[in-house]
Amino acid sequence: MAIDKTIFDKNWKVIRKQSTARWNLMGEYDLAKVDKADKKIDKFLTMLQVKYGYTRPQAREQLSRFWREHELKAEIKAKIAKKK
Repeated sequence: MAIDKTIFDKNWKVIRKQSTARWNLMGEYDLAKVDKADKKIDKFLTMLQVKYGYTRPQAREQLSRFWREHELKAEIKAKIAKKK
């Protein structure tokens, strides 16, 4: 499932917090620009394109892959916590 604007905006703080670990070329300065943008997902995708040389579809796929992995980890943690 591809991440869309609604999911991105709703979860921006989580995405922001984990962005520098996933994309080490993304610095605080870059993320601050996204914070100020009206269309945060567009700005973030543009940053991925600039920093990593991705095409727009590649940037979107990288972001979607990141979000799927994040959701899977959260699901696993919830299952582990439920078993305790």
